[in-house]
Amino acid sequence: MTPHIEAKKEDIAKTVIMPGDPLRAKFIAENYLDDYKLVNKVRGMYAYTGFYKGKRVTVMASGMGIASIGIYSYELFKFYDVDNIIRIGSCGSYTDKINVYDIILVKESYSLSTYALSQNGYAKNIIEADLSLNNHIKDIALKNNINLIEGRIHCSDVFYSDVKDVYDLYNNQKCLGVEMESFGLFHNAKSLNKKASCILTVTDNVVTKEEIDAKKRETTLIDMIKLALESL
Repeated sequence: MTPHIEAKKEDIAKTVIMPGDPLRAKFIAENYLDDYKLVNKVRGMYAYTGFYKGKRVTVMASGMGIASIGIYSYELFKFYDVDNIIRIGSCGSYTDKINVYDIILVKESYSLSTYALSQNGYAKNIIEADLSLNNHIKDIALKNNINLIEGRIHCSDVFYSDVKDVYDLYNNQKCLGVEMESFGLFHNAKSLNKKASCILTVTDNVVTKEEIDAKKRETTLIDMIKLALESL
């Protein structure tokens, strides 16, 4: 047990699927897992361990932001011997070429966050996902007729920003869109010699202003959820 996770070590599977929203973790457990049980509810950060098509998996929320996923993913990797974490979440698109409900597989995460620098002195702004895990997810997507867009994502420390840099981030940094967690997850995985990937569904477009409301985000991101579970 850690200050943030009350589960016993044996309660956590070797692969964790990690949405940001605790209610999304609850939805996945209730609708997709067999013989599941709630193994963590500290701070309302629900974790459920059960079976998907006979394979053991934990679904645990990360909360919002690099700092939050930084805590939970580090503890899972370091103290619970988790081998793989697949983040599933939402993102905003930086281009009218990528639409609401499109699915992005993150190849690398770009951020100006100081998380990695503070954690162990890593000073670069780009961290890659695990290549082998990403390739496996692409194979599973192909088998299940799920279209993926692979590329770089902007991982931001802030949700509300007065800096109007969207087009610079798309054109200069080649960021397809923006979310708030992948950089911390990828850094922890690399630091601890583990594997991490990030699958994102586009829920809003900052160019066209199209968006999905909060309630639909909990329950309608089915292809992304299916892809993560099938990748087990």
